[in-house]
Amino acid sequence: MSLDTQKIRALCFDVDGTLSDTDDLYVQKITRFFPRFLFNEPNRAARRFIMWIEAPGNALLGLADTLGLDDEMVAVLNWFSLHRKRSSKTFLLVPGVDEMLKQLHGRYPMAVVSARDEHGTMTFLEQYDLLKYFDAVITGLSAPHTKPYPDPILLAAKKMNVSPENCLMIGDTTVDIRAGKSAGAQTVGVLCGFGEEFELKKMGADLILKDTPTLLEILGS
Repeated sequence: MSLDTQKIRALCFDVDGTLSDTDDLYVQKITRFFPRFLFNEPNRAARRFIMWIEAPGNALLGLADTLGLDDEMVAVLNWFSLHRKRSSKTFLLVPGVDEMLKQLHGRYPMAVVSARDEHGTMTFLEQYDLLKYFDAVITGLSAPHTKPYPDPILLAAKKMNVSPENCLMIGDTTVDIRAGKSAGAQTVGVLCGFGEEFELKKMGADLILKDTPTLLEILGS
């Protein structure tokens, strides 16, 4: 795995598990239900379970990606996005993300590329006053197809006026990595969300980081 930082002209960020965190308090509460004799890493298993609950769209897209059912799952999630009731959920921010975005702002055009619906995406961004950092916000229904198809990244690149191959897609699932690679972009997998290192490597992530803010170390502060 290697990342060509000289090619990077713009950044694309997933939301769930990349900018938005799971609730560590919930994780702590349910870890005891994941005994070590069944789970090598009970805390990790509990975190994945919470991600399934909090970000079912990402979880289902990841499963569909594994099973080769992209078209069918995307159709289901598009219908769900159009008909679901709006949630009053309070989101959590991955620690260090705000400072990271502040330091990257002005150095790179940046876009949100999320499979989440527009309302949920905007609610999260507005809650933490993050909209000011982004040149484009691409949600689940912005493009003809959502991730793992390349359409959302191609649209983000167009809105940022850069070539897709000069974009860097940052996300926590195989869905993000596959979408980025399909668009011709470089990809970074982060381990602060739903995905596991081995599956991100298998999908061909150019680099894997422990969390999203570590990106600053790669791009320079």
